[in-house]
Amino acid sequence: MLLSDMGAEVVRIDRKASAGQALRFDVLSRGRKSIALDLKKPEAVAAVLKLVERADALLEGFRPGVMERLGMGPEPCLGRNPKLVYGRMTGWGQTGSMAKAAGHDINYIALSGVLHAIGRPGEPPVPPMNLIGDFGGGGMFLAFGVVCGILEARRSGKGQVIDVAMTDGSALLSAQIHGFRAAGIWTDDKGTNLLDGGAHFYDTYETADGKWISLGSIEPQFYAELVEKAGLPADEFRNQMNSDGWPAMKEKLAAIVKRKTRDEWSALMEGSDVCFAPVLSFPEAYEHRHNRERGTFVEAFGAMQPAPAPRFSRTAPEIQGPPPAVGADNESALAEWGFSGREIDALKSSGAM
Repeated sequence: MLLSDMGAEVVRIDRKASAGQALRFDVLSRGRKSIALDLKKPEAVAAVLKLVERADALLEGFRPGVMERLGMGPEPCLGRNPKLVYGRMTGWGQTGSMAKAAGHDINYIALSGVLHAIGRPGEPPVPPMNLIGDFGGGGMFLAFGVVCGILEARRSGKGQVIDVAMTDGSALLSAQIHGFRAAGIWTDDKGTNLLDGGAHFYDTYETADGKWISLGSIEPQFYAELVEKAGLPADEFRNQMNSDGWPAMKEKLAAIVKRKTRDEWSALMEGSDVCFAPVLSFPEAYEHRHNRERGTFVEAFGAMQPAPAPRFSRTAPEIQGPPPAVGADNESALAEWGFSGREIDALKSSGAM
């Protein structure tokens, strides 16, 4: 999706057995074309290798060894296209004792140490949806690696394999925290540190109407503004970085926040240097004025969804089209990629497509 939003022409090879399946609300599939093939048939494998000849990159997400068994591993693909960037996406990576085991985001960020660090003191670790492993540590690093690989291949004339593991990526996302630990300013007790809800000035608080606000007043000048706007007793809140006093200050701050509604706190603090924002649901986020002004969310093809990001000064990323039905572009995509009518008919008659 990220690559497509940036203007890449993306063709996905789907399972023939799923042909015709509608993906209307699969936002991640936006802006690409779908060809449905039976990769157990040699004709289908030959078609993929022909596509590879014209591609900048091939991305695959099978367990290690599957693509090799199908006849589409790095060796035959790079043999067809020496400049190909071959992106491999897995949870555990292509090597290591767990490489071929099943898993999901929650398992990968558990192994990298990230999951242990998220949550409240004395409570179980909290899965941060699947944002850190699947999308941050996985998809973002894959897209980054693909672009790096393509740039390098244009200079060297040689492609290569990218081994993207969600364990590796989620570990790298936590690099700053490892630095804090080494410096002795971060403990392994979750919910007690500067950025994990331990500090009274960096946390969420419930309001009088049962909603929530977020505070991130780390720097002294921002903290001073929080003390002023919230009407906190200055003498009790003067030692901002004394972590021994954080629990007591948090309790007092929570009681004060409870006196006003979320909208009242927003009217008082939003747009100031307190480092404040109301905690919004997704529907509320769609309607917030700042998000509307920037066009952070758009309605496209019947679904509200995030707009392409980041923004550029000269070029404009855009959603290239709706999520395709599986196999919807069988003939048109193949024709665009250099297949003749005879070759397309042969794929259909063989049952490969």
